[in-house]
Amino acid sequence: MAIDDLWYSKKTRGPDKKPIKLARHGRGDRWRVRYADPNTGKPLTRSFAKKPDAELFDANVRADISRGQYLDLKAGEVTVKEYAEEWRKNQIHRENTASRVERSFRLHLYPDLGDRPMNKVRPSHAQKWVKDRLDDLAPSSLLTVFTAVKAMFESAVGECIGKNPFKGAGLPEIDTTERYIPTAVEVHRLAEKIQPRWRPIPLLAAGTGLRPAELRGLEVGHVDFLRRTVSVEQQLIRSKEHGVHIAKVKTKTSRRTVEVPQLVLDELARHIQRFPPAPIVMMDARDPRKVAQRESQLLFTSAWGNPVGDGGAWNTPWGKTVKAAELPEGFGLHGLRHYFATSLIHAGRSVKVVQMALGHANPTITLNTYVHEWPGQDERTRDVLEAALTIDDGEEADHG
Repeated sequence: MAIDDLWYSKKTRGPDKKPIKLARHGRGDRWRVRYADPNTGKPLTRSFAKKPDAELFDANVRADISRGQYLDLKAGEVTVKEYAEEWRKNQIHRENTASRVERSFRLHLYPDLGDRPMNKVRPSHAQKWVKDRLDDLAPSSLLTVFTAVKAMFESAVGECIGKNPFKGAGLPEIDTTERYIPTAVEVHRLAEKIQPRWRPIPLLAAGTGLRPAELRGLEVGHVDFLRRTVSVEQQLIRSKEHGVHIAKVKTKTSRRTVEVPQLVLDELARHIQRFPPAPIVMMDARDPRKVAQRESQLLFTSAWGNPVGDGGAWNTPWGKTVKAAELPEGFGLHGLRHYFATSLIHAGRSVKVVQMALGHANPTITLNTYVHEWPGQDERTRDVLEAALTIDDGEEADHG
C-alpha cells in the first residue's frame, strides 16, 4: 500500500529543493491511496483532499486486511435491489417459497430501500422500514417478509457490508392467543353461505386440517370413500414461472393420509355427483426435472371450469362468504386448519399426533404454534404426581 501526492512530484528543483508541481496540480483531490484487494489481487485506489484522511484510510485498510475483515467499498455501492435480485437467484428455495420471497421484495422492500446502496442502509432505516410496514401488514405477515429481508442482508455481511442493519430491528410480538377459532356452527355457516360448487371446502378444511393449497390441489383419486381417508400428494400454487400449477407438497411430512369424518365424505359425494370433475390440462411441476402438462381431475374448480388458485377468482367470493357468515374480516381458510388442530388438542391428542395430522415438518413447529391450546398442563402434571405419590393406608412407606 502507498499514499501518493498527486499535486507535487517527489523530485525537487534547484538549490532550495523546491517541490515540482505536477500537471494536475490544484485539480481534484490531492492524496491517493493505492492498495490491492486481498481476495482478488485487483489494484484499487481511493482519493482524499487531506493527507490525514488518506493516512487514516490507509491504516484502517491495513488493519482490516490483517484481521481478515476487508470489504471492497465499491462492492457495497451495489443497490439493495441489485443485490437482492442476485441473491434470490442463488437460493435453493421451494417454488412457492421463491415466489413468496420475490413478491415480498417487490412489494415491500424495493419501494422504500431498493435504490439505496447496500452500504448506506443503516439500522435506523431498517427500524423505520419495519414501522412503516406495520401500516400495511399484520405482525405475522410482516414476520415472513422480515425474515427474508434479514437473511438477504446477512448473506452480504463480509461481502459488501460490515454489519446486518436488520439484525437489531425489533418486531412487535405476535400474540397467537388472539387467533380466531370458529365454532362448529360457524363452520357450517360458511358451508351454507359459500357458492354451491365450493360447499365442501369449509367442512373439508375443518375436518382434515389441510392447508389451503392442499385443498385446491385435491383430485378425485385422492379421496378413498371406503377407507374414509384423503391422500395429500400435491398442492396447487401460483408462481411467476408456471402460473397456477400442481406442485409438490410443502415438506416431506406434508405428504400424508388424513382420516375424514363421514359427514364431510357425504358432502364430497354429493359434490362429485352434482359437479362431476372434468379433466383439466395443467402444468405438473412436482418434479423440477420433469415439468410437464398432464390431465388432472381437480375436485374444486371455478364456475368456468378453471383451477381455483390464489387471486380474485377465490379471494373475492371467499371474502363475501366470510362477511355473510358473520366471521371476523380477514378470516381465511387457515383459520379452519386451526379449528382442526385445536379440536384434536382439546380432545387430548398428543403433540406428535397433531403434528402428523397437520403435516408439520417437526413437533417444534406444532408446539410453537399451539402450545397455549393444550389446556391445564400444570393441573395434569399435579394430578399425575398426586396419583404416583399417594400410597394406600395398608402400605408402609420406606424412608430408609
